[in-house]
Amino acid sequence: MKAGRRASVRALLLAAFVAVGAAFTLAQSSAARLAPHPAATLRVGLWTLWHDKEVTAGPMTEAGANLRVCGGCAPAPVTRPTEIRASASGLILAGNRQAASVWLNGPVALTAHGETLTLRNPVRITARNGALVLAVTLPVESYVERVVASESGSGDTPESLKALAIVVRSFALHQPHGHADFDLCDSTHCQLLHWAGNGGKLSAAHAATLTTAGETLWFHGQRAQAWFHQNCGGRTASPSEVWAVTAQGHEPPGKAMPWLGSHADSWCTTGGAREWSASISQFDLSAALAAAGLARPGWKTLTVARRGKSGRAVTLLLDSAEISAEEFRLAVGRSLGWNQILSTWFEVSRQGDQFLFHGRGSGHGVGLCQAGAAAMAFAGRDSSQILAQYFSGAVAADEATGQSWQTQRRQGFLLETLDPASSAYLPQLSRALAEAESRFGLQAAGLITVRAFPSTSAFRDATLAPGWVAAFTEGNWIATQPLATLAARTLLVPILRHEFLHSLVESRAAANTPLWLREGLVEAWSGDLKATGTAPTLPLNEIDRALARASGEARSQAAHRAAGWYAARLMERFGRVQVLAWLHEGVPSSALAALQ
Repeated sequence: MKAGRRASVRALLLAAFVAVGAAFTLAQSSAARLAPHPAATLRVGLWTLWHDKEVTAGPMTEAGANLRVCGGCAPAPVTRPTEIRASASGLILAGNRQAASVWLNGPVALTAHGETLTLRNPVRITARNGALVLAVTLPVESYVERVVASESGSGDTPESLKALAIVVRSFALHQPHGHADFDLCDSTHCQLLHWAGNGGKLSAAHAATLTTAGETLWFHGQRAQAWFHQNCGGRTASPSEVWAVTAQGHEPPGKAMPWLGSHADSWCTTGGAREWSASISQFDLSAALAAAGLARPGWKTLTVARRGKSGRAVTLLLDSAEISAEEFRLAVGRSLGWNQILSTWFEVSRQGDQFLFHGRGSGHGVGLCQAGAAAMAFAGRDSSQILAQYFSGAVAADEATGQSWQTQRRQGFLLETLDPASSAYLPQLSRALAEAESRFGLQAAGLITVRAFPSTSAFRDATLAPGWVAAFTEGNWIATQPLATLAARTLLVPILRHEFLHSLVESRAAANTPLWLREGLVEAWSGDLKATGTAPTLPLNEIDRALARASGEARSQAAHRAAGWYAARLMERFGRVQVLAWLHEGVPSSALAALQ
């Protein structure tokens, strides 16, 4: 989740507002202390299929981009476009300056092969075999969000997206992927990641990623490997059917993965089995297989040599030479297009110079079937039921501890926690919600979820919130640092009251309601900020930007204080009922003019 795009919801309770330092030293459960903290970031290969030989790094409108050419070098600001080229021995910059690596810290615009991409995450550029290697360091949750947006389909709904997010995160963290210069690539070799153009799906992907943050698949106390595919055709495949040899980081078939056995899947065929056909000339097939190094031209016959339990082809015979069916599928896809051989579940015959394929399903067939998951979600199944369907015996659990989140329900809210002792704080949470509803004047329309993270680092990794934030709200979902620590500092009730107010305000706000009004009403009602008779120095038309892109704690505090002042003045002048109506309908320009 990119810190710069939290939709319009920035329900952040600044620790400074309640006299707490910017850094929290929070107690962790014994299980969390015993387990190693999982990776907070991933190095992701950028434009890995292009093999670019040059790239241009340019500044953005907002300042702050810098460039380094060695680990100990002082960074230089990026003030104009800088060309970086690959050479046989490394990199060449302007003025024939040579370097082994270049580090960029955003915001920066990268241009190559006719495409320009804006990045705010650190980028390292090196060269290998005369081509550039670009690796972007992303927070794990940002990576998951981008992949879910890139890989999800039009039929997905919140529960199927949550299941997909858990599988994507598991795939990224639980197995090697065979890359020397980064952890994962951005192509289907690992998981497809579109760096731009997912605007229509980002919001749903963001919500699914946030509400499952840190969750991965576990099987009997061990981290479980996971894959997903588009359509299994009515039966999933086991890993050994698809990856007959150790390659691309996949486990060899000899290692048992009982949660990934082949089984029938009626959900995938709810709308009918996906069948496909293709006709490919021997000339084109020969060229594709030769390019992949699978077979030299001159072969005459193509037949299925061996099938797996699911019915998919495991190996093929080219004359008398045996090759992997999955490698065949990938070779054809790379050379002739991915719309040719959609899966390895096919029959093949020859008519003249043409080989005719008829098959079913799309993708390798291992693990989560996206078509089946979407059908299950549409029928009312939740993400845990979807995962149970495709990963028998495996469960979603916290990546750091292997513990499953426990849910406790009370009037108006759900508490999710890894620590059973957190139930002792339910009365204080109930009090906080009651006070929030009293100050807001309305009860919550639905259940609000409160997820209490076991440590500061887990909270920050999940929400990407800055260090001075004690809790985070988005819609009807609240994340907090450990309840025990907040309670020990007598902050639990005021913090949760503040966050419950955020959720209540968001339940009434329209999508285009300005951020200053959302935040300001919470500040005014929560009592965290005391409005004074003096207008803030920050103008009304600058508050939204200051709230969204605060450069530090002081700037954020000033923006929240200003928003609270303006919201309080608005209610004093026009009344609470009218302001609540404007929260949904929009504040008229005449009222804004009166404020200023």
